[in-house]
Amino acid sequence: MNDAGDERPDRRRRVRSFVRRPGRMTPAQQRALDDLLPRYRLADPTAPLADEFERPAPLIVEIGCGNGDALCWMSGNEPESSFVGFEVHEPGVGRLLRCLDANERTNVRVAMLDAVEVLQGQPDASIDMLRVYFPDPWPKKRHHKRRLVSPSFAAMAGRLLRAGGMLHLATDWVPYAEWMHEVLGAEPTLENQGSPDIERPAWRPETHFERRGLKRGHEVRDLLYRARSD
Repeated sequence: MNDAGDERPDRRRRVRSFVRRPGRMTPAQQRALDDLLPRYRLADPTAPLADEFERPAPLIVEIGCGNGDALCWMSGNEPESSFVGFEVHEPGVGRLLRCLDANERTNVRVAMLDAVEVLQGQPDASIDMLRVYFPDPWPKKRHHKRRLVSPSFAAMAGRLLRAGGMLHLATDWVPYAEWMHEVLGAEPTLENQGSPDIERPAWRPETHFERRGLKRGHEVRDLLYRARSD
């Protein structure tokens, strides 16, 4: 019997929480990708994210920064922190880069990569805060497997956050907020800080997606969890 088959790598692909949808790029956004992304992108996605910065500082990671308005604002509102933003939608990244450049932000790095794949390779207790604002809720039941927030994501967040570090999420889809509350509440390394409906913290600005959801009559929910120190 040939045992070679037992050593073949598992070729099954992980179900991703996002789909790369081509968007309409403006000339300015394309120029930003061409000219500015080399300045702001991660130098080495396999290295600790904190190594991207030339100073010791609290490290905040935003997963899915959309058009970048929130990340650009937060990086100016919290200049003492370092930020890494993950986003794969090219027009959104182009807009973010233009904002960072116009406001001379030096405390941000941008990754047009799968956040989960990069974060899985990061050291334990290396991030001070994870922020996930208005991820795709994948409302149809058959698509729930695509949701970013899952037991494996919760365990990864608990591993990556420093003791006392925070996981902050927001959604305008109440059933997804309830899903998050149930999944994250089952993770022993995370401690609920009042979820699934806390007051919007001062560090989170109102986002483009949030305003759009409110116009449609959606209810916004913020959720907050702390990494246990014991």
